Amino acid sequence: MSIFVRINILNVMKIKTKLNLGIGLLFILIILLAVFSINQIKLLSSASENIIKDNKETIEFTRNMLKALSEIDKNADALNTFEKYLIYQQSNITELGENELTEKLSKGFVLLRMNPYDEGTVTDIQNTLFEIMAINLNAIEYKNAFAKKTAHKSIILISSMSLICFIIALILFLKLPGNISNPIKELTNSIKQIAANDYSQRVNFEGHNELGELAVSFNTMANKLEEYNNSSIARLLTEKKITETIINEIHYPIIGFDTKMKVNLVNDEFLNVSGLTNMELIGANILEIATKNDFVSQIIIDGSANKITSHNSPPETRIHLEIHGKDIYFEKEIQEITLPSQSKENGHIMGYVVILKNVTKYMELDLAKTNFIATVSHELKTPVSAIKFSLQLLENEKTGLLNQEQYELIKSCEDDANILLKIISELLNLAQVETGNIQLNILPVNLKDILQYAINTSKSAANQKNIVFEIDFPLDLSKVNADKEKTAWVITNLISNAIRYSEKNSKISISASNQMDKVKLSIRDYGRGIEPQYIKQVFDRYFTVPGTKKGGSGLGLAISKEFIEAQGGEIHVESELGKGSTFSILLKSKD
Repeated sequence: MSIFVRINILNVMKIKTKLNLGIGLLFILIILLAVFSINQIKLLSSASENIIKDNKETIEFTRNMLKALSEIDKNADALNTFEKYLIYQQSNITELGENELTEKLSKGFVLLRMNPYDEGTVTDIQNTLFEIMAINLNAIEYKNAFAKKTAHKSIILISSMSLICFIIALILFLKLPGNISNPIKELTNSIKQIAANDYSQRVNFEGHNELGELAVSFNTMANKLEEYNNSSIARLLTEKKITETIINEIHYPIIGFDTKMKVNLVNDEFLNVSGLTNMELIGANILEIATKNDFVSQIIIDGSANKITSHNSPPETRIHLEIHGKDIYFEKEIQEITLPSQSKENGHIMGYVVILKNVTKYMELDLAKTNFIATVSHELKTPVSAIKFSLQLLENEKTGLLNQEQYELIKSCEDDANILLKIISELLNLAQVETGNIQLNILPVNLKDILQYAINTSKSAANQKNIVFEIDFPLDLSKVNADKEKTAWVITNLISNAIRYSEKNSKISISASNQMDKVKLSIRDYGRGIEPQYIKQVFDRYFTVPGTKKGGSGLGLAISKEFIEAQGGEIHVESELGKGSTFSILLKSKD
């Protein structure tokens, strides 16, 4: 027992040391944060000149136009120079009232073109230029003052907050370690008394947050030990009856048995679902019952190994049962009942308890959700396709010429329509996956033809980023048994992802090889790669790697996995941060 106490005291010292080191580090971080923040605010103040860049450009344009006006009678190219800077000014309107003055200037220039030596027109233009210059000079002065004022306020605010953080951290540094170590010392002394069979010991520091919960748990344990120490057979029987009553009030089917597979606990809900009686179950071997009752067999036996299952390695957690012509679904949970042991790390297993949670309502809601998504997605696809077709008609010069801004707006709408169509397509595929109605047309196909189709589909996106494809296909590559349409969808999706996450002027490597009875296709990009902790999640639905550009719904890889596995294939990913990712699919070869 003395060794145990020494170990606990040592652990307390380690906790206190770690807290001191951690809070000390907090001091340093707060100070560094304050210095960094103040420095950044100073940079903000010095960078205010960037804010007024447009105003300075306007002033420069007006000066050049004034100079051109003064040279009209000397320089034949002065009007062209004036017009050049006028165009610059028209694209650099930033201040209130500047647009009206610029339009006035444009009208004056038209008159000046007609009569370059009209002094009245020249004077009006000069006055207009002076007004534009005055507006921008005032704007420069206002913006500069505002930026300095904002920076000054930010410095004061951050300095105040840093001081407050410093004071709070100082208080924590002085008070927190003792507040944690003192209750632990008190708890250690109480444990000594409990070990000496003094079960009347209690600890009282409920005001210490998590340590208060520890105190409550300790007092509950001490109370139970005291009750156990004073118990009798009659009390044990009474408590057993209370336990059985409570379990019978639970609306989940529950059954319990020991390591010898002898049933010693069952509630009324389980009896109603299984169709068995209490006499048939209590005291009987659960494995023998499972051979005669399909329902019990589903929840107890792991058919692959003919052994009892546990919550650590369940083969299948969902149970399907038909009662009175209605489908009922249960989610099973098998808990091990263990007795703590000093010789075993996980304790001694005394038995198992199986709990079945009725999830029929949620299954029905999930099916309704899936059908709703499929219906809505199908209905949305037609109008979105019509929108895309109308946009393409607008781009056609036969319907009328567009200016640059109109063209860019139409292209933006077209890109959004393409994204919508892709999401709708993915939702339709997801609905097909969730309902289990993946329709496959497995035929011997040439993988190279499918790849060529996918590359042609993605060629436009690749050309925009100047990305080239490096393809390495052996001449003796076997054909594969696959659904051509769904496999093409998967490969297109993988290539699109590779393009999206690749830098401009890079490449994508695509290779294939025969591997025994399968054919492997690999698609590698040289982008940022995936962090190791996210690699296992990339095929989860709606998951996107944090920190990357979100250009999709997060369904593409999940649907790809379902499509490939439905064909008896496999899909994998290998990635190294900073060096890119390689997605590989394996399909059964024809031979």
